Amino acid sequence: MAWVIGIAVFVVGLVVSIGLHEIGHMVPAKRFGVRVSQYMVGFGPTLWSRTKGETEYGLKAVPLGGYVRLVGMYPPAPAGARPRRNGFFSQVVADARDASTEEIRPGEEHRAFYNLSAPKKVVVMLGGPVMNLLVAVVLTLVVAVGIGVPTVTTTVGNVTPCVPAAVTAEQSECGATDPQSPAAAAGLEAGDTIVAFDGVPVDSWDELSGAIQGAADETVPVVVERDGQRVELTMTPVPVERQVVAADGTLVVDDAGEPVTEPAGYVGFTPTAERRSAGVGPALELTWQQVSGTVGIIATLPVKVADAASAAFGGGERDPNGVVSIVGVGQIAVAIADSDNAVVTQVAGFLSLLAALNVALFVFNLIPLLPLDGGHVVNALYEGAKRTVARVRGLPRPGPADVARMMPVAYVMFFVLLGVGAVLILADVLNPIRLT
Repeated sequence: MAWVIGIAVFVVGLVVSIGLHEIGHMVPAKRFGVRVSQYMVGFGPTLWSRTKGETEYGLKAVPLGGYVRLVGMYPPAPAGARPRRNGFFSQVVADARDASTEEIRPGEEHRAFYNLSAPKKVVVMLGGPVMNLLVAVVLTLVVAVGIGVPTVTTTVGNVTPCVPAAVTAEQSECGATDPQSPAAAAGLEAGDTIVAFDGVPVDSWDELSGAIQGAADETVPVVVERDGQRVELTMTPVPVERQVVAADGTLVVDDAGEPVTEPAGYVGFTPTAERRSAGVGPALELTWQQVSGTVGIIATLPVKVADAASAAFGGGERDPNGVVSIVGVGQIAVAIADSDNAVVTQVAGFLSLLAALNVALFVFNLIPLLPLDGGHVVNALYEGAKRTVARVRGLPRPGPADVARMMPVAYVMFFVLLGVGAVLILADVLNPIRLT
């Protein structure tokens, strides 16, 4: 059942995300007068379609993409140019021009996409990626502001009865000869909320944790709220070796890979966590972190793919922060559905996954190479730059950029992306990333 729920939620979310991406292209194109002959979500055989006005809307069998057919994407060959068909790529260029010209109805040449101004072309081609970014922002706001994010509180979850020999990632259990913990000695109980430490009010776990770690061997007053009443306790944090944590939350290790520790105060209790609204600002910051992180992954994609392939076929462990295929994203969705977490936590997990997916669609489609949206944007900017230079120099206005000449690049990119997708799918099947 978890497998069915996870896959169903993932597929629906993917289809909606793709559909909204294509709407982002279609709406401005229609507003600018371009005829949109098709709006399709998916590839392969058509499962359903309906024509409304001059556009056929449909759903295809393979929900791994989509497209809107903008009439007149490629301009005719420049005046005086002799079309060449003596090679594969020359034939590809000529066929692209012919197909584009055939779609234009007599008397509707002005409605061809290639006749749009450069700024309008940029708006149309950025509409899809920007739509994905907006979806990601909305989903992140729903999770961070509406549902809330897990936040460690100053409320005691449980009290550790003794002081372990070390408080590190590898050792935190008590031994038979370990002394009683300061929390247990002070009478701290599960459910107590610490409201003041050493005479200073504390509202967050970061404040309380910092105060405890800095008070080793000091006897300090502690005020807790218990059953609606304030109770004063006294405790003496003991110094223990605690592993150093970097600013980004990772554990610090030395050159030999051993954990780096430092003495810090320890009292012996585990805090609880609850969902709290993070606010609009932190939610937007989280989206920006996702975007910048995805940009970093895309920038190092060859290395990431090579690492995934090496782990898949060499038996190594996959990088939990590495790149995954559509299969890997589906596996994450199944893991969320199969978890023992509360329903609200599972919902938050699904929404966060879809937000990350839309961020990936946003960033990936901005790669400045055809057939991706970024490639069309670059061509539009090139066209606009040429026209600006001509206007400044008093020269005749250049015609539309001959985008069809870039079709060989689009073909090469298509096969590269196909190969990358195949490698990642194999990696996710043979050696999937393990979620902890």
